[in-house]
Amino acid sequence: MLPEKAKESIRRGDLTEKLSRVYGCGEEEAAERGERIVRAIDAFGERYGAGRDVMVFSAPGRTEIGGNHTDHQGGRVLAAGVNLDAVAVASPLGNGEVRVRSEGFPEDAIDLGDLSVHPEEKNTSKALLRGICADFARRGKSVGGFCAYTTSQVLPGSGLSSSAAFEVLIGTALNGMFCEGSVPPLAVAQIGQRAENVYFGKPCGLMDQAACAVGGFAMLDFRDAAEPGAEKIPFDFAACGDRLCMIDTGGSHASLTPDYAAIPAEMRAAAKVFGKEVLSQVDEEEFFAGIAKVRAAAGDRAALRGIHYFGENARVLREAAALKAGDFRTFRDLVVESGRSSFEYLQNVFSPSHVEEQGVAVALALCERLLTPCGGAWRVHGGGFAGTVQAYVPEGFLPEFTKRMEAVFGGGSCLPLSVRPAGGVRIL
Repeated sequence: MLPEKAKESIRRGDLTEKLSRVYGCGEEEAAERGERIVRAIDAFGERYGAGRDVMVFSAPGRTEIGGNHTDHQGGRVLAAGVNLDAVAVASPLGNGEVRVRSEGFPEDAIDLGDLSVHPEEKNTSKALLRGICADFARRGKSVGGFCAYTTSQVLPGSGLSSSAAFEVLIGTALNGMFCEGSVPPLAVAQIGQRAENVYFGKPCGLMDQAACAVGGFAMLDFRDAAEPGAEKIPFDFAACGDRLCMIDTGGSHASLTPDYAAIPAEMRAAAKVFGKEVLSQVDEEEFFAGIAKVRAAAGDRAALRGIHYFGENARVLREAAALKAGDFRTFRDLVVESGRSSFEYLQNVFSPSHVEEQGVAVALALCERLLTPCGGAWRVHGGGFAGTVQAYVPEGFLPEFTKRMEAVFGGGSCLPLSVRPAGGVRIL
C-alpha cells in the first residue's frame, strides 16, 4: 500500500479494531498507536521516498513474570509481551541491499551477497541485520533486499529487552515480506538469538526473543534447547484490576558481569556433581539427597542456587495454572514467593562486591511496605543485582504508589505497563 493511502486508511479508523487486538487496548489508545504509525510512515517517506508500497510490522518488549535464572538451566519461564513496542515501516528493494534507519541512529546498510560474520561489526545493529538475514538463508528461506524505518518505545536499559524486540521486529518483517509468514514465532526468536550470539557477540539465551515473538502470557520450556516449547496462557490481564509496574532503581550494570556469570556457572557446577550439564537434567530428589556433595564440590552458594532453581521451575507451573484458573490472588502470592526465593537462595538482589549499592533491595522493601496492605505483589526482575523491580499495583493505588517510589528513585522511574496479547506481527 502506498504511504498516502496507508495514512488515509489509518486515520479513517480502518485499523482501529486490529490495533486494539494487537495491543490489548481501547479505541482511544488504538487511535494514538495509529498516529504513531503515521509518523513512522512519514519518516520512512522522507528517507526512502513516498512512492514505495509499504508494510508495517511490530514487535513488543518483554517482561519476565516467573522463572528467574531458570532458562540457562533448561528450565521453564513465564514471560509476557508488553505494550511498549518497536515498529518498522518497510518496503522491498530489488538490488540485494538491506538499508535500515532506526530513529535517532545513522542508517545501517548490508549487502545480501555477503552474509559472513564481520568481527568489526560486533556489538552493532548492523551485525544483527546481517545475522538475521544469514539465518533465514541458512534455513532455506528466500530473503530479498529491503529498506525500513524503525522506531522503538523499548529503550535500552529499560529491562524490557530492546535488542530482542529489534531482532524479532526485523525477523517478522523478513517473514512477512518474503516468506508469506511461514516461519513460526519460535523460529523467528531462534533466528534473532543466533544473530545475537554469533554476529553481535553476546551469548544470550532464548527467553527474551521467545517472549517478544510469542506475546501475551507465555510459558516457555527450554529443556530441549533445539526445540523449546511455548504455551500461550489465556488470561485477560486488563480485567484483573492491577497495573504491572517496572521500577528502575538506577543502578549500573557496568561492573556486574562477574556476578551474572557466576549464576549459570555455579548451577552448572552443582549439576556436574551428578554427572549432568545443567540442572534440568538432574532428578530433584537426587539433588536434595546429595546436597552435602554439592556443598563440598561446588560450595554453599551453588547449593542454594540449585535449591532456587528447583523451586522456581516448579513455581512457573503453579503460576501458569493460577492464571488459567483466573485465580489472580494465588498468582500474586506466587510472584512474591518467587521474589523471596531470588533474594534468599539465588542471591541476585545486590552484588557482594558492592554492598553499598542495594537499590533493588531498597525498592523491594518499599514495595513490601506499600503493597502488602492492599494485596499487591513484587519481585526482582530479570538478571538482578541492579536494574529493575517488578510490581503489581491495584489500579486505585497506582498514583500514590508512583509518587512514593519516584520520591526515592527519581521522576519517571516507575513505569506502568500492560500485557500485550500479540507478539511479532504484521499490522499493515
